[in-house]
Amino acid sequence: MNNVRVLCVENHIEYLDALKYMLETAGYEVLSATTGSQGLSILMKQPIHGVLLEYDLPDAPGSSVRAEMKRIKPEVPVLLFTGVGSQTPFLLRFFDSYLRNAERPEWAFQDLDT
Repeated sequence: MNNVRVLCVENHIEYLDALKYMLETAGYEVLSATTGSQGLSILMKQPIHGVLLEYDLPDAPGSSVRAEMKRIKPEVPVLLFTGVGSQTPFLLRFFDSYLRNAERPEWAFQDLDT
């Protein structure tokens, strides 16, 4: 999946590295940030196709950062998550499926886009 750029915002470097590796292995170009403000700055300056956003960030709740991201670029899907664990592979498969499906059934992904 060339030229699809994902922003991954995670404040724990070891988790960020793991997510970045998994996404790059799936064929994505990954930009990363460790704070909400860094993530917002990258989103404003770069073409981004999707965002994985940790809820528990050091500078702001992920829900507030997500709301601002959706205000800036409402067309970019933002998936808010909490922590990296056993659910992570499922989360990444879901996110990958969403980004690859050009004809998304919008009703199935309302939580992702609102």
